[in-house]
Amino acid sequence: MNKQYVMPETTDEKFLKAYDMASKTTQKFAPDVMLHFYAYYKKATQVNGFYVPPTNEGDLRNAFKINALLQVKNLSKQEAREKYVELVEEHIGEVTE
Repeated sequence: MNKQYVMPETTDEKFLKAYDMASKTTQKFAPDVMLHFYAYYKKATQVNGFYVPPTNEGDLRNAFKINALLQVKNLSKQEAREKYVELVEEHIGEVTE
């Protein structure tokens, strides 16, 4: 029999710990990494549908945020949590429960 390894789901506690680590770090990240943190967090915590930040014409920062959100729009909230934790572990350190 060929058993397929299934990764355990990211728990609320682990996700919140990852968020806490990311919020408190003094590390500086490249803009694309920051946008991934932003998009995964927003998707993982969305309440009522797809979030789009308010935008002013010519506001480049929000344009990048919207683009990042569009890239994760097909992820489930659980998948976004897992990606967020992976990103924290890749750039900040291991997230223990």
